[in-house]
Amino acid sequence: MGSAFLCAALGIMPTVRHADYLASWLEVLREDNRAIFRAASAASKAADWLLTRHREVREREVARGEGRQAA
Repeated sequence: MGSAFLCAALGIMPTVRHADYLASWLEVLREDNRAIFRAASAASKAADWLLTRHREVREREVARGEGRQAA
């Protein structure tokens, strides 16, 4: 899930493997029907953390005149 959040935020086209992805989640959900909520929360927090670090790095690069302008 985290990779989906990051791909969307950064404009990256993800590689899709629907069958494998769904099969793995079905197995998890058979054991724990609340797992998806915990996973989504953790994935969102991780993606937010990475995007914050990404913005900080881009801002430093722009301030030093390095790299492209941040989007």
